[in-house]
Amino acid sequence: MIRILLADDHPVVRTGLRAMLADAADLQVIGEGETPDEAVALARELNPDVVLMDLQFGTDRTGADATRQIRSLPTPPAVLVLTNYDTDSDILGAVEAGASGYLLKDAPPDELITSIRAAAAGQTALAPAIAGRLLARLRSPHPSLSSRETEVLQLVADGSTNNEIASRLHISDATVKSHLVHIYTKLGVSSRTAAVASARDMGILR
Repeated sequence: MIRILLADDHPVVRTGLRAMLADAADLQVIGEGETPDEAVALARELNPDVVLMDLQFGTDRTGADATRQIRSLPTPPAVLVLTNYDTDSDILGAVEAGASGYLLKDAPPDELITSIRAAAAGQTALAPAIAGRLLARLRSPHPSLSSRETEVLQLVADGSTNNEIASRLHISDATVKSHLVHIYTKLGVSSRTAAVASARDMGILR
């Protein structure tokens, strides 16, 4: 039996997933978390085989943050991201955090169930469209931002000041400025607005 923890802030989504997975005799939903912190606590307490993880929870912390913590547990479960977001930054952030797979919420039920079984068996489970995006990025001559640089630029795009970014990421103002200098250099731009526009054109930011 594959024991599954659901991590999503929408009750309707969790209810739908429970109903969908109930049809598979070898899958059992053992818990639900509606915040990243809850997901981490339940993963520690319930010891599931697979965590189905959303990326955005409407909080400061994200599914990628929770994934990183869950994967650092002594006996970590596999984490399978199930989200509406498919930008390069989301995908790379989740994979770098330790996610075993990445699916979009419009994936067919049989694809989701197959991916859960693959993740539980220690295999990688990427939706075909996501795998294609990763391959395209690897083959692309576009500049590559680090996950931290992407995180900083996403916060810039969200309208955060340097002070707010520093506070959110627990780094100094000087470090934020250093990241921005590197971002500008890599993207060939000279302003925050141009950096955000360029990153969106390349699919780095949502």
